[in-house]
Amino acid sequence: FIHVAEETGLMLLIGDWVIKEACSQLIKWPSLPRLAVNISPKQFRQPKFAHKISTILSEYGIVKSRLTLEITEGSLVEDADDTIEKLQALQNMGIHIAIDDFGTGYSSLAYLKQLPLNQLKIDQSFVRDMNTDSNVAVIVETIIGMAKHFGLSVIAEGVETIQQAQYLRDSNCKGFQGYHFSKPLVADE
Repeated sequence: FIHVAEETGLMLLIGDWVIKEACSQLIKWPSLPRLAVNISPKQFRQPKFAHKISTILSEYGIVKSRLTLEITEGSLVEDADDTIEKLQALQNMGIHIAIDDFGTGYSSLAYLKQLPLNQLKIDQSFVRDMNTDSNVAVIVETIIGMAKHFGLSVIAEGVETIQQAQYLRDSNCKGFQGYHFSKPLVADE
């Protein structure tokens, strides 16, 4: 439904609602240091996106450093100057920026070094195949090494087995997300 929501313009309303729900949850979880929220490309492309995020966080009284915005590679390549300006504004506020599904988009390494980022999230397609495909394993290790060189943290998405988790730990990955640790839960759980 996300594709349809973007085509019809509903994604902007849904995106605002998601940010507000995240803020509401951060209030309920005061000990949670940071919560990550996915941002749609259409949402990110709004002219006053950074200002809107800042306004919502202020309305809820949320310290901006408690929010990470996850943005896909594809939404970053449309207009380099606009992208850098928005990301810099968000980061100047203290908001963390992560590239979601890293490795599946179209960003070049030259472009990547210009972006003000905090984190790369390795796409689950790489994590899924890294224990059975040595070429994919090299890609995962390269992403981890590159992120470390740029001073970025890394989260591996889609970690479903103990073997995947161990391989990533051995490769110096410190962040994990996936069913091996927990399936999605309702907030109370």
